[in-house]
Amino acid sequence: MKKIIIAAVSLNDVIGMKGELTWKLPEDFRQFKNTTLCYPLIMGRKTYESFGKPLPGREHLVITRNENYKVDYEQVKLFFSFDAALKFAEELNPNKVFIIGGGDIYKIGMEYADTLIISRVNMTVEGDAFFPKIDKNVWTLTDNKKYDKFEVNTYSRI
Repeated sequence: MKKIIIAAVSLNDVIGMKGELTWKLPEDFRQFKNTTLCYPLIMGRKTYESFGKPLPGREHLVITRNENYKVDYEQVKLFFSFDAALKFAEELNPNKVFIIGGGDIYKIGMEYADTLIISRVNMTVEGDAFFPKIDKNVWTLTDNKKYDKFEVNTYSRI
């Protein structure tokens, strides 16, 4: 199963502030939707809560430390470890899984991922959640698409 991290990241590596994205780029949202549609998504609880409700057409595998956390949607499953979520994702779809954040989930996911799809947003913003540094000894840039307010860089594990 291909494990893909997908993230929108500012020039100073910010991915969010208080559980929310600090920008709104409809073109990047479309790219995210088109890329992830029909595949399972692994995310942390705060990332899940930032959506307000589940994204259509995708199973949500939410990792939380809170054993009392409850969800009211059939397409949302709770896990208490990254490994358990990954194993379940493979049962759902043996082809691909997308790891969509937040910061702690990205840090763990970097050890597992085969591919990174990073929307580098052309701005510097304040934030409290950051994307981990991309180690050039581990990752190589394999594709770059430029848009008006961001670019999408795809990296493959060396």
